[in-house]
Amino acid sequence: MITSSADFGVDCEPDEERSVDPLTLLGRWTRSGGEGAPPLMSLATNGVDGYPRVRHVLLSESDDTAVYFHTDSRSDKAEQIARSPRAACALVWPTEGKQVVMYGDVRPVDPTEAADAYARRTRYLQILAWCNDVEMAHRRQGDRRDAWARFDTQHDQLDPPPTWAGYMLTPCEITFWRGDPVGPSRRIRFVRKTGDEWETEVLPG
Repeated sequence: MITSSADFGVDCEPDEERSVDPLTLLGRWTRSGGEGAPPLMSLATNGVDGYPRVRHVLLSESDDTAVYFHTDSRSDKAEQIARSPRAACALVWPTEGKQVVMYGDVRPVDPTEAADAYARRTRYLQILAWCNDVEMAHRRQGDRRDAWARFDTQHDQLDPPPTWAGYMLTPCEITFWRGDPVGPSRRIRFVRKTGDEWETEVLPG
């Protein structure tokens, strides 16, 4: 397993870059903004017609094995994942000149993890998980806001709705891109071989 704590900065040398543990580096990058809203993640799944489908979701967290996201089990992406449990995703930090893209296998998380993630959501997102359905979408704007306000007033504490679903994406490949304001950008690609073993390749930007 790769164990170095090298950070793939613009001043890293190729040998240093190859020593990075990609999931450790991913965790460091996703936490680089400190406390606040999780970064948006572009998530691509496979449509039944063979065309990819992409949208933005919140990255809930990442650890040494996977990245995690949550959604409504009635959504198109949940249906597509159930049919084809593979996905690609991308994270970008424009002001920092950083980007990560990856693809891998997707599976549902256990109910405890899903509930913990829901508890960490903002109040707005907790209510949204309950109220964002087809019936609400067809109401007039004023009616939607009134229904939202009533629900908010009537529920001091919220548990996850039955439609709350969590997923973990275990990467098969991760590519980190780092810009350089006074020189060429750089990329390093990690391809999983077996278990914790990764094959690395330094690429032009």
